[in-house]
Amino acid sequence: MNFEILTLFPDMFPGPLNFSIYKKALSNGLFTINATNIRDFSKTKSKTVDDNPYGGGAGMILRADILQDAFDHVKKKNDNKYHSVFLTPSGQKLTQSKVKEISKKKNLIIICGRYEGVDQRFLDNNSISEISVGDYILSGGETAAFILIDACVRLIPEVLGNKKSLISESFDDFLLEYPHYTRPDEWKKMVIPEILKTGNHKKISDWRLKKSIEKTKKVRPELYKLFMMKNKGGK
Repeated sequence: MNFEILTLFPDMFPGPLNFSIYKKALSNGLFTINATNIRDFSKTKSKTVDDNPYGGGAGMILRADILQDAFDHVKKKNDNKYHSVFLTPSGQKLTQSKVKEISKKKNLIIICGRYEGVDQRFLDNNSISEISVGDYILSGGETAAFILIDACVRLIPEVLGNKKSLISESFDDFLLEYPHYTRPDEWKKMVIPEILKTGNHKKISDWRLKKSIEKTKKVRPELYKLFMMKNKGGK
């Protein structure tokens, strides 16, 4: 999978993706990251890429014409075969199902916003998907890009050493993951649940499902509702 990043700070990449399993995956060519500096497409001496918003208001807006030139450059480099997303708090919330969908794309162009936002005409002209990594504000899209790339890359075959790590993770079937335990058996007077030491896989599986349901109901009631609708016909 190839990630093309449009950013004002290309030196931020690959950043944290150059460590651990991702560094190995990069070295093995399982995915690639190319960061393109939007300022390179500004025609002013000062490499200005933003301007004041029409209608007034705080902050500056990234210009559509400059973004378009940068976008066209990256598209051409990938033979116009791509999927593109703009990371913004006003976009569709990123979910695991959406990550799975995006991870199947060969080329993903990620536009990282800065300042107050981007000229809407750029998004409309290119039919770019708007995605949010959560209901909070970041200083720029680069941090959000790391989240999206991380989530996608770990789904690429051979990136994770153990394929079972992808099975029964949080959000599969609308449930959060069950709690985990390891040695020592007792720590600060807290002991590991006895059922996990029985070797009875059926009972362990049932216990884990029960704990997943309990945690989801308590922490993410909206997911619990979806789980109940899926498994009990909404009753």
